[in-house]
This record gives sequence, structure tokens and C-alpha cells, in this order.
Amino acid sequence: MVTLPVSMPSTAVRSSSTLEAWTGDLIASLPPATGPLAPLQEQARAALSELPAPHRRQENWRFTDPALLAATSPRLLRPEQAAGTASAHLCLRLDGSADPLDGVALPAGLEPIAGAELHQRLGAVLEATGCAHHWLTQLNQAAAQQVLALRVSGVVASPLELLLPAGASDGLLPLRVLLLLEDGAELELLQVHTASGASATSLVLEAHLGRGARLRHGLLAQGHAQASLLAQCAYVQESGSDLSVVSGCAGWGLLRLEPRVNQRDGAAHTSLRGLQRVIDRQIADTHSQVTFSGPDGQLEQVHKAVADGQARSVFNGAVRVPRQAQRTNASQISRNLLLSDRARIDTKPELEIVADDVRCAHGATVSRLQQDELFYLQSRGIAADQAARLLQRAFCEEVLRELPAIAAAWRPIDRLLGEA
Repeated sequence: MVTLPVSMPSTAVRSSSTLEAWTGDLIASLPPATGPLAPLQEQARAALSELPAPHRRQENWRFTDPALLAATSPRLLRPEQAAGTASAHLCLRLDGSADPLDGVALPAGLEPIAGAELHQRLGAVLEATGCAHHWLTQLNQAAAQQVLALRVSGVVASPLELLLPAGASDGLLPLRVLLLLEDGAELELLQVHTASGASATSLVLEAHLGRGARLRHGLLAQGHAQASLLAQCAYVQESGSDLSVVSGCAGWGLLRLEPRVNQRDGAAHTSLRGLQRVIDRQIADTHSQVTFSGPDGQLEQVHKAVADGQARSVFNGAVRVPRQAQRTNASQISRNLLLSDRARIDTKPELEIVADDVRCAHGATVSRLQQDELFYLQSRGIAADQAARLLQRAFCEEVLRELPAIAAAWRPIDRLLGEA
């Protein structure tokens, strides 16, 4: 195979240098490293000064311009006053500053992790999934002041909801979450990201699932045209565990979502379902990676995107099946809906298979609204614009209906389609 050099536009060079300058200004503005995260902060700040910032000459960023991130003020976002929240389940608000567990009575099955164990566990899942030294991870570790660290034991009867509001202020909101599910533990988690102004949210989430553990993780993110969301979600699964991750994202000027899964000994089940909707000049980029490090693993992955205006949607889904991962059963599909001649969708499902006894399949489709379906609805007296919205809702519903039940209060389908 012959590889030809690709000449990138000079804007890629300018955006890279601008983002590196932004990173330097951010590090200079950060308060001195203190508290339980101080060692990580110091290490990451030193690493950031050496790491090249993401730019479009890098393969993983070649379709995604991070210029909007560099337009954010290089300082920590000041949390806005929290409004009271009443719910029948545990609801925690993460603002990057205050301790989210302060004054909170945790239900049976949840307990905080602190001290030596916290230092030992932080970063272990990131290392196991190969993203501990990524720029996005180091950015978060350099700035994060707090971490929500929870041990899950047994079956947690009530779902856990995390509110992560960036508000309307300008700046960076770094958020860190660590979940350790013991053998046989079960948890239902919904995290809700919102932004109403020019801000940047950086999330690093680590989850370790013990043998036979079950985690149902929903991520609902409704942003702003001048806001960025950079989310690194890493999971390690032991044998017999079951992981379900469902994400629905819309409204962000720049969205970068990187779910990474490592089935450490195989014989686990993973389900990944994602939906991203982009309009105007928004960019949404999902880079996922699932690695089977043992035999008899299973994967079901469905990624969907809706692109309109001059927006761009990117999906790169990597599945790694080394020789020891015999009898792996993996399915990956990317389905995309293009609503404008000027919108772009770049999708690349990829399989890397070394094992010889596997059942693996992948595929990708990019289509428009079907004229025969529109005609059928219009022939029943439904206006053309309403018929188009109904077809979009049906397209999105396949993913969003898998969100945890408590997500219904957020009206996810209406929010993501801009109808709320």
C-alpha cells in the first residue's frame, strides 16, 4: 500500500498554535495544585506544556477543527448559583468546585472513595484503555479541582443522576468521575450536560465493572452554539459484566466524545448506542474504541447522526480483536441522516481482527429522508415540514429510548430536535 502525503490547509497550522497558546494561558491562570488531586494536577500541567495540542494534521482530528475551544477564555469557569432540585432519586450537582457529596446521605450500595485508595484507583482505567496520556485527559487532570469517586456494592435500588451545568459563563469547567462496581453490583446512572453560553466542559469518567457487575449509563447533552464538550469515558469490564452506554448530544458548537472499553478477560457484554445532531456550523465527533482482551466477548454498537445546515458529523469506531479474543461476537453499525447539501458526514467503522474464530460485522449508511415515506405521510394530510420532523423523530428514537427511565423528565427527543 502506498501512502501519499496530504497537504493540510494553513488554517490547521494556525488553529494548532492558537490552541497551544490557549493551553499555556490556561495553565498560567490555574491556582496552585492543592488537595487530593494535587499530584495529578502537577503531573498533567507539566505534560501539557510538552504535548502538542490537537490539530487537523493529526489523523484523529483531521475532520475536527478545535478552534472553538481556543476561543473560550483560558480560565476556570466560575460556578453559578445552584437552584434547588427535588427528585425521588439521588441527584448530585457537579460544578467543578464544591464537593458534590457535602451534606448528602448516600443510599445503600453507594459509598465514597478517599485517601490512599483514591490515589491508587484514579487513572487505572485510563491506563487500561490506553487514553491516560491523551491531550484531552491531561487537560482535565491539569485543571480538575474535585472528583466524584464512588464505590458501588450490591444492587443500588435508586438511579443516580448527575447534573453537570456549564451555565452561561465563559471559561473551562473540568469534571472528574470515578466509579468502582464490585462483583455483582448494579447501578443505573444518568449524567446531564447543559450549557447556555460560550464555555468548555471537560469530562473524564472512569468506571471499573467487577465480575457479574451491571452498569447502565446514559449521557444526555444539550449545549450551545458557542460551547464545547470534551468527554473521555473509559470502562474496564471483568468477566460476566454487562455495560450499556447510551448517549444523545445536540446543540454544541464543538463536541468530542471518546468512549473506550476494555473487556479485560473477555466473556463480557458491551452495548454502545450514540446519537449526535448538528446544525448550522456545529461539529460533533465521536471516536470510540472497544478492545477484547479475552475470549467470548460480545459487542453491540449503533451510532446515529443527523446533520443539517453546514454542520459536520464525524464517527470513528474501532474494534480490536487480538489473537487471545477467540469466539468474539461483535456488531457495529453507523447510520446517518443528511438533511442539507452543505452538511458533511464522515464515518469510519473499523475492525482489527487477529483471532480466527470470531463473528464480527460492521457497516455504514448515509441517506436522506425517503421521498416515498414523506409522500405517504403527506397523502394522509400531514404537512411536509411536520412529516419531515416525524421521520427524524423515528430515526432518533431507536437510540434515545434506551436511555435510563429517569431521562424522560428531560424530554430528550424534544430537546435534541430543538422542539422543547
